[in-house]
Amino acid sequence: MSPRSKLFTPAPQAPMASAEAGTRHVFVRDLVLSARIGAYEHEKAAPQRIRLNLDLAVREAAADLGDRLENVVCYDSVLGRVREIVQAGHVNLVETLAERIAAVCLEDSRVRRAQVRVEKLDVFQEAESVGVTIERLNPFG
Repeated sequence: MSPRSKLFTPAPQAPMASAEAGTRHVFVRDLVLSARIGAYEHEKAAPQRIRLNLDLAVREAAADLGDRLENVVCYDSVLGRVREIVQAGHVNLVETLAERIAAVCLEDSRVRRAQVRVEKLDVFQEAESVGVTIERLNPFG
């Protein structure tokens, strides 16, 4: 391995679900929405398709869940908030959208870590998608 490649080796990450850490993995895969996004003038004229993926490391409750929705981080509620963010108006950057989504996920103190991937699907004919993945930690988690 060259010294340069050592520079760019990502640090090992704790898994989203871990018995040792007491976390479960709540996720959303390949949610496609219409969004008003893009910094260029031609992108401001009409919505475009984006694909979202969310991975949340959620602290498990000490007590039994009781098979009750209010005792878990509900992906339906998370998606409702995500849809509100996407529909709230135009944003220039996929990074901005990803940050807003991560912030809303981290509002629930049970969410320890949020990884958000936002992809624009119709930008380049030669590429399936372009976008960004971010990961944010809950400072209170």
